Amino acid sequence: MSGIGVTVFGVIAVTFMMATYAAERQHRAFVLAFAVGCLLSSAYGFLAGAWPFGVVEIIWAGVALRRFQARTRAERSSLT
Repeated sequence: MSGIGVTVFGVIAVTFMMATYAAERQHRAFVLAFAVGCLLSSAYGFLAGAWPFGVVEIIWAGVALRRFQARTRAERSSLT
């Protein structure tokens, strides 16, 4: 991927990540989408040669997946 291609991918990935983070209160699916956005941002970090950013974004993806699981459990238990 060319330098400009990596940059465009990064802008799209980070914008997606931030948009889904802002919408997390709307529905738990946005928490899962945020985790995907973190993984995309992580890929950007590694492609851009900024591996610390890539590592941190993988960690954030894990945190978001745990929040998604917790929210799913909480919503299911409130239905019973």
